[in-house]
Amino acid sequence: MCRSNPRLAEVSPQAPADGDIRRQVQAALTEDIGSGDLSAELLPAGLNLHARVICREAGVLCGQRWFELAFALLDKDVQISWQHQDGDPLMPDDVVCTLHGNARSMLTSERTALNFLQCLSGTATQAQSYAKAVADLDVLLLDTRKTLPGLRAAQKYAVTCGGCSNHRMGLFDAIMLKENHLAGDSIAHLVNRARASHPDVPVIVEVENLQQLEQACQAAADRALLDNFSLDDMRTAASRYGNRIRLEASGNVDLASLRDIAETGVHCISIGAMTKHVQALDFSLRHTSTTSSRT
Repeated sequence: MCRSNPRLAEVSPQAPADGDIRRQVQAALTEDIGSGDLSAELLPAGLNLHARVICREAGVLCGQRWFELAFALLDKDVQISWQHQDGDPLMPDDVVCTLHGNARSMLTSERTALNFLQCLSGTATQAQSYAKAVADLDVLLLDTRKTLPGLRAAQKYAVTCGGCSNHRMGLFDAIMLKENHLAGDSIAHLVNRARASHPDVPVIVEVENLQQLEQACQAAADRALLDNFSLDDMRTAASRYGNRIRLEASGNVDLASLRDIAETGVHCISIGAMTKHVQALDFSLRHTSTTSSRT
């Protein structure tokens, strides 16, 4: 279970609304099928397949609902039995689920279903690798808005399945004043304007040095994003300001640098690579037998 802070939109695993998932899956099916599956049309209409999905490498499962809908939106009679659930660890050769249904519809849906499963499981696996690296430290690991277009909610759900937490969902649920926002205006003035316009929305200020951090504290921002601070400056920020404002480290964070950053005493670390540099988890759908039915 991820730690929670409602002012900063950190959440526990919760899949997007079913309607949103349906729209994502339908768009992917339409993209793939177009005017029709010319290969599947060659199979007998009454042919049924029995199949199983096998994971080929260690990782974390994520994407069950997307996988299910890739089949259900074409054929509600395809049956899926899961041996693992979202968030479960997977080992090579684990059977993730078994399937049974009409051969035409199953083969038409197969690629779309696996695309979602491998992308979201890859995201969850990536998140878990970061979470494990600092599991013994009191620091919160956050994703960013650097997500695949159209799949932000899906990837952010995957991040939580991997044991990390969510930053803001988009431009609408938190105010982040970055370098370009602050050009030509003061931190204090913009934070005051943010408070007046949206009093219930968290305000985050990106700072580039300790002087700007002091200004963010005086303006009573909810969080200061320490943009590419050196480790020494992070330590100074944590010791001097850690009791006054939430401190978020950000900028080119990877597994090699993560632990050193976490040990400076910052409260949280945002990691764009968590959703941006994702390698798909390897799954395969293997057909185990066929049967025929009357049409």
